[in-house]
Amino acid sequence: MRRAYNSVLRLPQLSTCPQCDAPYVPHRVCPACGFYKGRQVLTVTAGA
Repeated sequence: MRRAYNSVLRLPQLSTCPQCDAPYVPHRVCPACGFYKGRQVLTVTAGA
């Protein structure tokens, strides 16, 4: 009975970014390109 809640847990749903087509969590800044709602919010540098 203690583990009955585990079947309810799910992975977060992902959307595709309209700018770069990378997967991202909705209502968050895209980590690949830094865009949110059609405007650039973050400057993302390539490589690390």
